[in-house]
Amino acid sequence: MRGIGEVARASGLSVSALRFYDSAGVLVPAEVDAATGYRRYHDDQLRAARLIAGLRRVGMPVAEIAEAVRDLADPSALRRRLDRHRQRLEDGLADARRELLHIHTLLDLEEKLMTRVSLPAAHLAAAIDAVRFAAGTDPALPMLRCVLLDVTGGVLTLVATDRFRMAVASADAEVEGPPIRAVLPLAFVDALRPALTGHRAVLDLTPDSVRAEPGPPAVEPLDIDYPDHRRLLAGLAAPTTRVTIDTAALRDRVAAAPVVTRVHDGTPYEIAVLAVDPAGAVSLVPEDAWNGEAHLAVNREFLLQALDAGGAGQLVLELDGPIKPLAVRVPGDDSRFSILMPVRS
Repeated sequence: MRGIGEVARASGLSVSALRFYDSAGVLVPAEVDAATGYRRYHDDQLRAARLIAGLRRVGMPVAEIAEAVRDLADPSALRRRLDRHRQRLEDGLADARRELLHIHTLLDLEEKLMTRVSLPAAHLAAAIDAVRFAAGTDPALPMLRCVLLDVTGGVLTLVATDRFRMAVASADAEVEGPPIRAVLPLAFVDALRPALTGHRAVLDLTPDSVRAEPGPPAVEPLDIDYPDHRRLLAGLAAPTTRVTIDTAALRDRVAAAPVVTRVHDGTPYEIAVLAVDPAGAVSLVPEDAWNGEAHLAVNREFLLQALDAGGAGQLVLELDGPIKPLAVRVPGDDSRFSILMPVRS
């Protein structure tokens, strides 16, 4: 038999701890002197005491320690219990690492005035696809060879325009940091798009830097006064006509229609003249039948690109007469649309 002091020294448990585990019913002494209250332990209880000391150091709850002591008679059951606790510890450590990383990120946001945007990579890719076609290509207008990124109220919005058309696409996102606008060079956007193949995408935005993960190297946003898309859109009146069309069918009609050509700044371009009958059917009008007060004409290439960006299935065309823009929308989806400016006869 061993006294409590000897068991304490041999097991690594303090005397007070042994008394606690006695009162908890985890390790009850073999004998207790009725007169002195002195506890004595069998030699084989030292093994249990050492097990308790080890499990206590790794944070196993008392109730489970008691079960582990009972499992000493079944080593396989004891090993399974130890494995389960180890897994809990590893999961807890991973959670702690994530939380600490999140805290570091919050500190970075405050110190660097950074905004972090996280969203599904597929949603960011879809937003780029919806607006990229409308970005400027004219070397004389470098201020439009870009895409505006606007982060406000948990929503990421991309905008592209070349003055003759505008495309807007939005996606819900997890946002940490203040609202921010950044004008992205087209080269950065075009390098980012093929990288968006994973589960999530993260954008870190500051007034001086835009970094994407995954994506190309960080770039400095363009220092330009990009058009205020909110003000432009707010100035548009509600459309008088909304027509639901089959995208593929209208594309075929546009492609097959007789070519109508105009010239702007010495450069010829093709146009498509649209007519809507009382039943809501859209048709293409030849040049000799074009009525500038009844029909809507738009750049033919721009229209085909807007139809492609809208995706397969059906789209909604919003028209408000021959001198107002044509809007191309996805039915039931206000997160992305494009606007084409009319061509005057």
